[in-house]
Amino acid sequence: MPGGSLTLTVGACLVFLLVVTLFVAQPFRIPSSSMEPALRAGDRVLVNKLAYRFGDGPARGDVVVFEGGERFGAGYFVKRVAGVGGDRVVCCDRDGRLRVNGRAVDESPFLAGDAPSAVPFDVVVPAGRLFLLGDHRAASRDSRDHLGSPGGGMVPVEDVTGRADWILWPAGRWTRIEPSGAYAGVPEAEGAHG
Repeated sequence: MPGGSLTLTVGACLVFLLVVTLFVAQPFRIPSSSMEPALRAGDRVLVNKLAYRFGDGPARGDVVVFEGGERFGAGYFVKRVAGVGGDRVVCCDRDGRLRVNGRAVDESPFLAGDAPSAVPFDVVVPAGRLFLLGDHRAASRDSRDHLGSPGGGMVPVEDVTGRADWILWPAGRWTRIEPSGAYAGVPEAEGAHG
């Protein structure tokens, strides 16, 4: 293959990879233990950037990557969606469980043996925002830590980069990240869903 053709092929491949990374899917490294046991520090996840582009936004139970901005600090973070626009999220009820729109959520499949929260809260998520929690609550800085800040710890949907769909690395942990079914029985909030 002549040198010019090789350069053109390599250049086209690099442009293709750049377009895929910018608009379709992007790998991210998990920096901390805040999402254990589902995600461990050092895991590489593949984030689906098209998941919320055509219609539905993030759903309760999805694991999302988002830009921290002024609320969480510079960088990207990964958390689980506990509440979407209009939801009332309360912790904890008499049995020590998270409640969303009046329905108790069984988070035991993904909590790391932690209580749902050591800090009580009762919030209504504004339209177009998300209430996000780490699975390893004792090691997670999430929406609970910013309740007194401007915006109340709620993350704008437009700050979500995408949904974490796969663990890519290490090879022994390669698997699909399924949204949690724990929120399946939660009724829709009254009013608009945003």
